[in-house]
Amino acid sequence: MNIHEYQAKEILRKFGVAVPNGQVASSVEEAVAAAEKVGLPVVVKAQIHAGGRGKGGGVKFAKTADEVKQYADDILGMTLVTHQTGPEGKYVKKVWIEEASDIDRELYAGIVLDRETSKVTFMVSTEGGMEIEKVAEETPEKIVKVAIDPTVGLMPYQARQLAFALGLEGNAMKSGTKFFAALYKAYVALDAALFEINPLVVTKSGDVIALDAKVNFDENALFRHKDVLELRDFDEEEPTEVEASKYGLNYVKLDGNIGCMVNGAGLAMGTMDIIKLNGAEPANFLDVGGTASAETVEQGFRIIQSDKNVKAILINIFGGIVRCDRVARGVVEAVKNIGTDMPIVVRLQGTNAKEAREILEQSGMNILAAKELQEAAEKVVSTIK
Repeated sequence: MNIHEYQAKEILRKFGVAVPNGQVASSVEEAVAAAEKVGLPVVVKAQIHAGGRGKGGGVKFAKTADEVKQYADDILGMTLVTHQTGPEGKYVKKVWIEEASDIDRELYAGIVLDRETSKVTFMVSTEGGMEIEKVAEETPEKIVKVAIDPTVGLMPYQARQLAFALGLEGNAMKSGTKFFAALYKAYVALDAALFEINPLVVTKSGDVIALDAKVNFDENALFRHKDVLELRDFDEEEPTEVEASKYGLNYVKLDGNIGCMVNGAGLAMGTMDIIKLNGAEPANFLDVGGTASAETVEQGFRIIQSDKNVKAILINIFGGIVRCDRVARGVVEAVKNIGTDMPIVVRLQGTNAKEAREILEQSGMNILAAKELQEAAEKVVSTIK
């Protein structure tokens, strides 16, 4: 789960992480009042769940109240397009009015769980303000990583190692090590999946502060953080993904034209791969879970069909926990209830797979049964060609 920059900074402040003062505003009047309270000059920042806001015109430096008024009026209500939003952009409903910082250097800091080492990786780079993916690709030597054993946490010598890697000295060294310790403490306490501070800045007085903050939480742990869950902004999420979550479906919208409905994340990934190998593009990732029922199948159909790009649907179910014949009846019932005329290819393997294919073939509907995965992929691709 993602949250806005202003929400991330308010949370980090509680853990002693140094962040600039600011206030959120939903109107031009609120923005002007916030600027007066924070103190001019300020930075007016669009609040959306995407990076690259500055390049898209969503971050402005304002020296006067009139400039705050003008920039807030320009940004609020705009559809901000960045490299992360896609061409459709994001509608801006709020701005963050933040005190201007006396920047000397721009750096980068990030924390993420490394599943290969089963440790938390703390990353820093002198290339602040740039996309870390680009830095990793072009100059990977400029990213310094420190692996942290979760049983002991971030040790003081590791915090100093990070600070040395950034070339911090004097007051900046003290401020930096304190910053890293507080940031790690927040990461662990919040069950976060990702922290990204870009840019992490050193001011001319030697203070290390988070000029921007991206925080992503592990959704599996949100039951332990009700206060964090309340920060969720459904307007920033894909509507179909929100709808799918209501029924316990794992759904991610993609840009293709073949809808996928599969039980199991690994099988879903394999299904998407084989669609691409046969010359088409998957329109989504949809895992209906190991106990796919008639209700989940029907809801899955509705969600897939809501995507106007979808021209055909491939259902790939392995009948282990759930019997294939039950899934087949669920598919037939769902098609009846929805009334779709879209081509549907169903591949069922496992318990009672033979009986399931017979149910589909005798349904009298536009449903094609397949035995092997390659056969299913060929059939569904041929229906759109």
